Amino acid sequence: MQPIWNKIIKIVPLWIAPNLLTFSGFVMILFNYFLLSFYDWDYTASGTSPGLVPTWVWLFSAFTTFCAYALDSIDGKHARRTQSSTPLGELFDHGLDSWATSIFVLSFFSVCSRDNGKTGVSVYTMYIYLSIVLFNFMCSHWEKYNTGVLFLPWGYDISQVVLIAAYLLTGTVGVEIWQEPLLFGYYITDALVILLIGFSLFLSFPQTLYNIYRAHSKKTLKNDSLYEGLLPLVSPLLLFVLLTVWVVLSPSNILAKQPRLFLWMVGVAFSNVICKVIVCQMSSTRPELFHWFLFPLALLVYAAICGLLGCMEEVVLGVFTALVTAAHVHYGVCVGRQLSEHLNIYIFSLKKRVQE
Repeated sequence: MQPIWNKIIKIVPLWIAPNLLTFSGFVMILFNYFLLSFYDWDYTASGTSPGLVPTWVWLFSAFTTFCAYALDSIDGKHARRTQSSTPLGELFDHGLDSWATSIFVLSFFSVCSRDNGKTGVSVYTMYIYLSIVLFNFMCSHWEKYNTGVLFLPWGYDISQVVLIAAYLLTGTVGVEIWQEPLLFGYYITDALVILLIGFSLFLSFPQTLYNIYRAHSKKTLKNDSLYEGLLPLVSPLLLFVLLTVWVVLSPSNILAKQPRLFLWMVGVAFSNVICKVIVCQMSSTRPELFHWFLFPLALLVYAAICGLLGCMEEVVLGVFTALVTAAHVHYGVCVGRQLSEHLNIYIFSLKKRVQE
């Protein structure tokens, strides 16, 4: 894809800040997610023939996904082109990527549709699918925390191309393409899940371990202590343990009742936890053992599985999701402002700040 990005970068005006490209791409996929949520809140709209989502929405999804993919691919090139590469830009890019990763997946679930007894994907498969994708993202930044090098496997490019192709296919052929067996009774969605698991277990994660081992052999590891090296994994893994306990033991089957809300909360919570790891990796500081978010989540999960929430579990999930989202946005804004003041730059402009 590099030849395409090299041509696109030439038409970007030099006065545009790289962070503006990054943020524009994120806003596009966020808008696309909310648009799909409007037509398909509970992931059932594509389970009927014909589907309930208008054709133009799928084509618009393909367009926004390509634009976000392109903008995310050229923002770094544009920063070097305008000689405006900064730690703020790096954090801004990776921080938004940590959130966008889950949004891409949650939008794609509208194509697959929820299991209706004949076709579709179960909400539990959705949760596992999302968890695997986020696990891969976590491993990439865990690797950089230990080696100082961010290795981006070609799987990211493939995933974006698959997403765009899926939206185009759905928009031109219809959702029926996902309701017909592909081979030996397996559907396209089954094949995608198998490929995702296979890529994660046999390519991505082993590559991460190998890169860390190679850095250890060359004496270039940033953290010689095993404890220091594994520390960034504690909070993300505990996060998924708590969430999985809630999913499995929820008396009201909360994931089945509110799949979109629950999975959105999973993505936001993960992004906030990983952003802390990214900040520590960039500043060469030690991450906290337990992220603050784990404590209220643990209390909420305990109350839910013990039946203390009763019929209010969905309402509490909604309130908790709103608070987590607000806290994450607040954290991002505060960190962005602090870094921009420290570096004497603006976030969305190439002009220097005027010293007061």
